[in-house]
Amino acid sequence: MTPPSPLVDGSLRPDLAVISEWIEPGSRILDLGCGDGTLLDHLARTRQVRGYGLEIDPDKLSACVARGVNAIQADVDDGLKDFATDSFDYVVLTQTLQALVRPDLALTEILRVGRRAIVTFPNFGHWRVRTQLLMGHMPLTKSLPDQWYDTPNIHLCTVQDFEALCTARRWTCVRRSLLDRALRQGKRITAWPNLFAEVALYMLEDDT
Repeated sequence: MTPPSPLVDGSLRPDLAVISEWIEPGSRILDLGCGDGTLLDHLARTRQVRGYGLEIDPDKLSACVARGVNAIQADVDDGLKDFATDSFDYVVLTQTLQALVRPDLALTEILRVGRRAIVTFPNFGHWRVRTQLLMGHMPLTKSLPDQWYDTPNIHLCTVQDFEALCTARRWTCVRRSLLDRALRQGKRITAWPNLFAEVALYMLEDDT
């Protein structure tokens, strides 16, 4: 496993800055749940990538169009059947995994369509989450800001859960970066990732 990249780009949210450092120039990118197209726009300008975004929200799609980002209205849960195998160098899924109906099946499809997958998610094993659960409440944190009754999250997992899934499916972790609530790296996270990481970022390959 290669060491995480430094957070060098101040123009992006820190987790997106890590992702942008992982992308090879000139790559083909598919950004699932691309939002307003910030990441794709940045990568096109700084890394000369080519690609598309998938987004279900029409307002965010309009923002993509305004940026000049190619985006398609689609739901990730409907699958990627319209895309051929190895259509992209990277398929990116940021802060959406936990909102999918079947994250495992979605990741399988992502690793079919892309040579590599880049996935980020909130770590449900973080100590603040554990503390609030011990007090009898569903957790509210910076990375989990929604109430239990209106949250889009349906399949929350911990760093250990995610890595166990990767091991079971023989998906190789090429790179990993674990961040705290301020989206920074630190020694405590390195020592106890499942306890102190609030946001997890992984680059995966399918070796099967």
